[in-house]
Amino acid sequence: MRTLTGITPSGTLHIGNYFGAMRPAIDAQSRGDCFYFIADYHSMTTVTDPRERRKNTQAIALDWLACGLDPAKSVFWRQSDVPVVCELMWMLGSLTPMGLMERAHSYKDKTAKGLSPNFGLFAYPVLMAADILLYDTQRVPVGRDQKQHVEMTRDMAIKFNEAYGETLIVPESEIRDAVAVVPGLDGQKMSKSYGNTIEIFGDEKALRKKVMGIVMDSRSPAEPKPDADKNLAIQLLKLFAPTDVAIDFEQRLRTGGLGYGDLKKALFEHYWNYFSGARTRRAELAANLDYVERILSDGAVRANAVAAQVMDRARKACGLR
Repeated sequence: MRTLTGITPSGTLHIGNYFGAMRPAIDAQSRGDCFYFIADYHSMTTVTDPRERRKNTQAIALDWLACGLDPAKSVFWRQSDVPVVCELMWMLGSLTPMGLMERAHSYKDKTAKGLSPNFGLFAYPVLMAADILLYDTQRVPVGRDQKQHVEMTRDMAIKFNEAYGETLIVPESEIRDAVAVVPGLDGQKMSKSYGNTIEIFGDEKALRKKVMGIVMDSRSPAEPKPDADKNLAIQLLKLFAPTDVAIDFEQRLRTGGLGYGDLKKALFEHYWNYFSGARTRRAELAANLDYVERILSDGAVRANAVAAQVMDRARKACGLR
């Protein structure tokens, strides 16, 4: 069962990205045939500085490899290293009804948030469909809010097969209902757009200051906190600390006697230790960028081999060969 995950190089990854998407995707490597690509073509709808794109793409590669993506168990490449994805996008787009495109949530959401309307944003679902269909993907893990993207991909594949014969595999979405929603430093969902993130990798002093700056209420350490389970620091601590340790801190806060400063210090230490191995691996990878480049290049060779077979079928089916 082949699964595929796209990773947009849009900036520094944070712990919300890790628990919500990275860890589930990396854990899936042990269960089968996993394809992961860095979606640098997709980034062109919002990023116009080539140096920024290269920097973000490299950073994403380092982050995912450091956090456990194993190129021996999966295929990992840059989207633009398989340029035939744009050819398949044109084939699909030539059959895609405008009504389907106009119903896409992604374009409406992004322009409502202030992004400048452009063809790339509007055609995003077609390129995403090409990303999925080009590799005979059978399953696409997504959150419930992204289900429409996979449904549109299915519609495009079915439309193509109806027009030209059974050519493309129609994928299924794998809805991750249990996707972790990690709270940010202000209690909202952690998001770069809210400026409330804790980065996976970064300067220790700056990150400690962020964690110690989490705003708490004015109750004294001695006061019992019956709502301890709703405390932001406790919620974050449960992500990083062993279960018995997190339960102990929650109970101490609930009964009184634990100061917020001590709680935040414990949160930082457990967070910092949780990613210590990943930080070491990332530093090693950053010191050997030629090795990282070989991983992406080797992944592109494997991805191109699959893509070539699919494109051969598609070209023959629609009379281009």
